[in-house]
Amino acid sequence: MSADLHLPIGIFDSGLGGLTVARAVHRLMPREDLVYLGDTARVPYGNKSPATVVRFACEDMQFLMNHGVKAVVVACNTVSAWALPTLEQRFQVPVFGVILPGARAALAATRSGRIGVIATNATIRSQAYNKAILARDDTVRIIARACPLLVPLVEEGWMDHPVAVSVLREYLSPLLKWDIDTLVLGCTHYPVLKKAIREVAGPRVRLVDSADTCAEFVKERLGYLKLLDTRRRRAGVIESFVTDEVERFEDFAERFLGEKIVPARKVELPSV
Repeated sequence: MSADLHLPIGIFDSGLGGLTVARAVHRLMPREDLVYLGDTARVPYGNKSPATVVRFACEDMQFLMNHGVKAVVVACNTVSAWALPTLEQRFQVPVFGVILPGARAALAATRSGRIGVIATNATIRSQAYNKAILARDDTVRIIARACPLLVPLVEEGWMDHPVAVSVLREYLSPLLKWDIDTLVLGCTHYPVLKKAIREVAGPRVRLVDSADTCAEFVKERLGYLKLLDTRRRRAGVIESFVTDEVERFEDFAERFLGEKIVPARKVELPSV
């Protein structure tokens, strides 16, 4: 596998939320090149059928494979919930999702055994977090809630808007009444709302950031597979592709990543 060391890591998401994972991976593995694909023309995936999610995911994956990546990070909870087994079976590179790292982190964080999960409709319907958590500890109790308005708020850049706090109060109220002590942010868009979520949830509730936990898991696994580029001296670059609205993506990416990025390019995805 040594010939693959210098190849980039691919990352894809339905839109802008996967940039939370790209940022976390870049910070943790600063010398790795990244290829990021945001399927901004078809965001969000969270209200699509499982079959559609799988089809979109395979098209996203094929695009990254065409760019010669050594591994792929599925920076989307919905795709991780519904399409990961298909991607692992169909494509010949390591594929990492966000569900398992988040489940492990939630179990490590909870003290009372009461865990809340917020995610898209599709992720909640899949019960992927419930299954992943309970498979490791069947004594914990989980309350999950779909929060379909949060992704559009992030995509609109309304993270600090008063309406974000109002919507979060509505969504989180049943979980807080149930006295959770840990909350899984089960969508990679949600860490962008962490300040507002903290305001609503209060300091006692531990927040599990699926982006950070995913990046740590990816580094651990790439190290095990001997795919980390430990010899490169220059900083890694992030090459970005989108399926719609390049300018909006670049503005959001630079504000969110806190640094200039290689200009994004608009692309058409291959049919598979």
